[in-house]
Amino acid sequence: MGPALLGLCLMSLSPPVRAELPSPDPAPLAVQAQLSLPANADLRSFYERRGDRPLWTAGGVLSPAALDALALIRTADLDGVSPDEIGAPALDLAIGQAQSSPSAGALAAAELALSRSFSGYVRRTLEAPEGGMLYEHVSLEPQVPTEARALEAAAGAPSLDEYVHRMAWLHPLYASLRRAYIAAGEQDDATRSAVIANLARIRALPAAPPGGRYVLVNAAAARLWMYEGDRPVDSMKVVVGKVDHQTPIMSGYIRYAIINPYWNVPADFARDKIAGQVLAHGTAYLRRQGYQVLSDWTPEAVVADPATVNWKAVAQGSELLRVRQLPGPANSMGQVKFEFPNQLGIYLHDTPQTQLMQEAARQFSSGCVRLEDAPRLGRWLFGGEMPQGSATEERFDLPQLVPVYITYLTVAPENGTLAMIGDPYGRDRSAQPALAIEAVGKVASR
Repeated sequence: MGPALLGLCLMSLSPPVRAELPSPDPAPLAVQAQLSLPANADLRSFYERRGDRPLWTAGGVLSPAALDALALIRTADLDGVSPDEIGAPALDLAIGQAQSSPSAGALAAAELALSRSFSGYVRRTLEAPEGGMLYEHVSLEPQVPTEARALEAAAGAPSLDEYVHRMAWLHPLYASLRRAYIAAGEQDDATRSAVIANLARIRALPAAPPGGRYVLVNAAAARLWMYEGDRPVDSMKVVVGKVDHQTPIMSGYIRYAIINPYWNVPADFARDKIAGQVLAHGTAYLRRQGYQVLSDWTPEAVVADPATVNWKAVAQGSELLRVRQLPGPANSMGQVKFEFPNQLGIYLHDTPQTQLMQEAARQFSSGCVRLEDAPRLGRWLFGGEMPQGSATEERFDLPQLVPVYITYLTVAPENGTLAMIGDPYGRDRSAQPALAIEAVGKVASR
């Protein structure tokens, strides 16, 4: 199975068949139904607002949603959450009592224990995603609700069963991967570690990003998706960073497009690639490639005479030089780049090297994300036609900011089973979640 197909399987959100839930052993001890003070003020306010109507029981029995929630809580270690921390032992006692002696008191105790554990589980899965995501702004992070808000979101869902089954407080990819791993049965340590790492990376993605539209890039699959709500509406191949210039796990707001952009060449590229060519072929090489030397790194920089540059010093790294490439067909940025300002200098951009999109493994850039079809993404971002611009670099602000999330998913669910996408950066093995860029101030190039 090819990487493209494995990448596309991330678009499938259809849930596999639920695994059978083993019943807990009946507990000999009764569980108190009273709410303790003051620790459960959120829980009390939730039930007061719904007139003390139960959420998890109906007709004297536990609902399917209750059993699904219990299964999640019992296996919370997959989510980086200790079952003991969210009251799993007390919940098992309460559930066991309700199943063996389904009195009103026992059902009330099970109801309250389940609400305590479930709301704690929701909060903890959102509190510390540990996925290595670098967030431009706090609004891009998963938002942690109070216990009452967590329960209100569940109670207000069109179907509580579906809400819990799909784990709708997390990104839509999460529950399907989690269920596929459980359905696959006992796995080796490497697979378990990879799945746990991938679940952590997905937890770093919000369930509903601001605005409802967002871009998701999976650097492991070298693929991009355009999401509207909880569904991907389009997808394309991308080229991402080489192993020694890895594309980081990060997020930001795409704010504007630069049409006919200059390519501001990173200093190390000027040192390693350009200086040697100038020393070998003279400054005519710069004209042929459309390069200009600039006086400095400030916005007021002017074009400088390349004949005045000490190219040997540049090649040796003892002198830093600012070089840019003019807009045009050979420009490494292509016709457009989409900016989400960040300290790492990462962005999405067009590319003239379209032949690289035919490669199965597409890790060729210096950290940025090269797009298979930049105009198509541009039309989606602008909600219609993308601005054309003039022959020189020109900025066009998006009508609405669009979040972009760059992640690294090496495992995906496929027809209820696990499909391995691949781990080109070795992050699953290294246990380093982001491996962003060695120096935060380093500007990625292509």
